[in-house]
Amino acid sequence: MTNNRPTTTSHATTGPDTADERGQRVGKAGATHTENAAQARPRRPRTIRRSTTLRAAAGEFLRHPSPWMIAAIFVTALVARFAVGGWQLTDALIPLAILAAFPIVEWVIHVTVLHWRPRHLGPVTLDSELARKHREHHVDPREIPLIFIPPKSLTLTILALVAIALLAFPRASLGLTFLLTITTLGLLYEWTHYLIHTDYKPRHAPYRAIWRNHRHHHYKNEHYWFTVTTSGTADRLLGTAPDPATTPTSPTARNLHAD
Repeated sequence: MTNNRPTTTSHATTGPDTADERGQRVGKAGATHTENAAQARPRRPRTIRRSTTLRAAAGEFLRHPSPWMIAAIFVTALVARFAVGGWQLTDALIPLAILAAFPIVEWVIHVTVLHWRPRHLGPVTLDSELARKHREHHVDPREIPLIFIPPKSLTLTILALVAIALLAFPRASLGLTFLLTITTLGLLYEWTHYLIHTDYKPRHAPYRAIWRNHRHHHYKNEHYWFTVTTSGTADRLLGTAPDPATTPTSPTARNLHAD
C-alpha cells in the first residue's frame, strides 16, 4: 500500500464517503488500531478507482485471475456434463438444494474461516492465507486485489470441489451438476463482492440491499452482516442483522481482532 493507513485522503481521490465510512473513522481508539495494523503491512501501490459504470467495472474484474480460474472449471464441467448426458430430476434438485443452503454456507465460511483469529500451537501459528488476506481486506476495503479470492487458496478449493464432484456422488453426471452449480455461485460471489467495493452505485433495490449490507460489515461493525451475495437471509436467521441505526460503530472494523 502507498499510504500507511486507510485515511480520508484515499477515499477523497475515488469518490465521496458513505455515512458508514465517515462514522467508522470516528474515535481515537479505532484510528489507533487501524494505524498500527496498516503500518505492520508492506506498502503496495494503491489502485486509483475509475470504475463508475458496469462496463468499466467488468473490464477491471476480468484483469484478475480468480474469475478466469472459476470460469475455466465452469466451462470444463459444462462441456463434460453435456457429453455425459443422462439428465434426471436429481439434476434439478441439486442446484435447488445448494441455492437454499448457500447463504448459510457463505455465513459460516465468513465467520469461521475469513474471520479466523490466529492461534498458536507451540511454535506453530494456525492462520490460513484466506484469513490473513481477509484481515488485510478489512484494513483497506478499497484495495482491489484484496477483494478477490487468493489464487493459491482458490486452487486448493477447486481441487477439493473436483474431488467431491468425482467421489461423493453415485453418478458422474450428478457430480458435474454439483460442480456447475458451485462454479456459477463462485462467479456470482466474486462479481458481487468486487462490485460492492467499486464506485459503482446501486440502481435497483435488490442490489442496493446487498450493497448496504456488506458496507455495514466493513464500515459499521465487523461482527454483523456476514452474507455477501444476499441480504436478510442467513444474517437474519442467525442473529447478525441488527438495526444499523442502533448498532455501535466498531473501532476494530478496519483492524480485525485488535480488541
